[in-house]
Amino acid sequence: MPVGKRPRTDTSSGSNVQLSGLTLKAFDQAPVGVAVTRGPDHRLVYTNAVHRSVFGDRPLDQPFHTAFSDLPQPGYAVLLDRVMTTGEPAFLPDAPITADYPETGRRERYFDTSFSPVLLENGESGVLVLVSEVTDQVGIEQRDLAFQRYASLVRAGGPIEWSASAVDGAVELNRGWQEATGQRPEEYRGYGWLDAVAPDDRPALVLAWSQAVEQVPDLFEHTFRVRQRDGTYRHFRTRAVPVRQNGVVVEWTGTCTDVEQQWREQRRRDLFARASAAIADATQMDDTLTALAHVIVPDLADACSIYLIPDPALRPAGAPFAAERVAVAHRPGLSDLPPRRKEIFAPDSAFVHAIQQNRPFHRTFPPGRPPPGFLPADSVRWLARVGANSVIVLPLVVEGAAVAVLTAAACGDREPIDQNDVDLLTGLFGHLEPAIGTIAEFQRTQRVALALQRSFLGNLPEIPGMSIVGRYQPSPTASHVGGDWYDAFTVDDSAMLAIGDIAGHDLTAAIAMSQLRNMLRALTIDRPAEPRDVLRRLDSAVERSGEYEGTATCILARIEQDDSGRWQMTYSVAGHPPPLLVLPDGSTRFLEDSHDLLLGLDAEHPRTSAVEPLPPGSTLLLYTDGLVEHSDEHFDVGLERLARHCASMADAPLDEFCDRLLADLPVAGHDDITMIALRLNPHHRPSAPGAAHQGHRQAITPPDRGRHPRPAK
Repeated sequence: MPVGKRPRTDTSSGSNVQLSGLTLKAFDQAPVGVAVTRGPDHRLVYTNAVHRSVFGDRPLDQPFHTAFSDLPQPGYAVLLDRVMTTGEPAFLPDAPITADYPETGRRERYFDTSFSPVLLENGESGVLVLVSEVTDQVGIEQRDLAFQRYASLVRAGGPIEWSASAVDGAVELNRGWQEATGQRPEEYRGYGWLDAVAPDDRPALVLAWSQAVEQVPDLFEHTFRVRQRDGTYRHFRTRAVPVRQNGVVVEWTGTCTDVEQQWREQRRRDLFARASAAIADATQMDDTLTALAHVIVPDLADACSIYLIPDPALRPAGAPFAAERVAVAHRPGLSDLPPRRKEIFAPDSAFVHAIQQNRPFHRTFPPGRPPPGFLPADSVRWLARVGANSVIVLPLVVEGAAVAVLTAAACGDREPIDQNDVDLLTGLFGHLEPAIGTIAEFQRTQRVALALQRSFLGNLPEIPGMSIVGRYQPSPTASHVGGDWYDAFTVDDSAMLAIGDIAGHDLTAAIAMSQLRNMLRALTIDRPAEPRDVLRRLDSAVERSGEYEGTATCILARIEQDDSGRWQMTYSVAGHPPPLLVLPDGSTRFLEDSHDLLLGLDAEHPRTSAVEPLPPGSTLLLYTDGLVEHSDEHFDVGLERLARHCASMADAPLDEFCDRLLADLPVAGHDDITMIALRLNPHHRPSAPGAAHQGHRQAITPPDRGRHPRPAK
């Protein structure tokens, strides 16, 4: 049916595809033929009913040369390339199209055809093609003129044309090469044309072409860079098909088309996708920036460093500008970048100017001769050593402030970083800003929450004859304060240890934790009694308050000397994992003689206390379930693993003992971990208890908080 007549009613092919802001279903009832292609290989994604009535049902999501394999005229693929590359529309009046038509078979018909660049909904470039048949209006005497007009329009500004021997693949450039590259015929004859191909692209091109000549595919296609008259490089795509006579290949004919714009758009999409995927699971800024550096190298640069920028409010007035390098990447063959560390930047350096102005700084220079003062001296020396030819300094800005700065360099024979690369990196940072901003906010919240949690935990006393160490490690997946806590204090002649856990990772849990901790300390000091009696009083207080809707566990232990001067512990457990006793010889024992209900469940239910002797040199460990609990195993498995690790460290210093538990145990990572450990002096000799108690009262002083390192992340 000729195009232009009323089309039959039909469901459009590919109508789920959308143009930016417009569904293609809008073209279903158009009175002209409509087709849409996408991407650099012009995959057919839509045809309307009129188009299918003329050209038949062409396969969707196939490249143009496959969907229209019966079309002998190469000019239409050339025009699709040109429209994609330049962004300029094209119109062919009275254009001949020879095809296998469903109603008439193979013949030549004539159409007014227009090509317009479009943007698809997913951001990919495409071409909108409109065709209207004019065969009846083109007489026999006009057909030669129509073909010449078509050929002239296709050739105007068209691609480089070439042919090649079917025997050895020797290429003969027929048109356009000299105009693009500046090479004269005597320079590009034979294999001289390869001199204009980028050195890094030559091996792959020669190999691909040699295989094509040997294997004779229906289509040869390859993309590579070509040096232009001005010395810059642009991406060209060559396409060639074998020409057969009587089934024998007699030559190859092909074109080279400038696809720089298409290549850059595809590169941008690929880079954005890889970067988004690389940082998708990261929760820490260091991990995020490291993943980003390895996306940038080697695609955009040969080397990359990323620095974290400190909060300006935390930098003293007049202090030099310092930033910590947290991520590095470089391509193989380059010497290692300077190690991760803090660096000092001069106030007039490009690094500082980039931060102050929130914009990139870019420099190109002779290989191995970076400008002094651009970066710190060590970095400049490294750039000189590896033959860098260009550098970019680019701040990563979140909510108007730089949180990190990227420095990247191209080295050796690689083309210098240019403005297109700067724009691409700037766009990449803009694309990632929401994700990185979320991570930055998460870490800020974590730091505040951790400081608040530490303020709840308070200081540990120093008591003669024993060492006490506490550790708190927040869950890496939570940014909030939690309900874990420990405490250590003295009452009369005894040292008191406590640990507890309130369900939740929010402010409500933190407030409840603080209240319970303070209430327990007050009840213990106000009326010294057996730990079981203190916990019963706490039960009653919790029940009467009605404020605690979640579950709460606790251990309260009193460590004191008996009448003979030997250390012993009296303890009571309210639904908490049992204390672990580690003896100097490496033997271990969970203390389970006391184990009662969770706090606040039943104030009338009796509680128990148990007494355990503590030999000299023994270690007592109280901990929360985050240290041992895994959802995929029985709780006892985690307890046994904890006992084995503690046994192997029975003689390790107490700080190291606790740090290694945090570092070595395979924790689940979904819960906070809190522990408090007590180690008795291995050289303790029993003495009169009164003298020992007097020593306790005199020597209790708050420790230096610096002895408690920052919890691991």
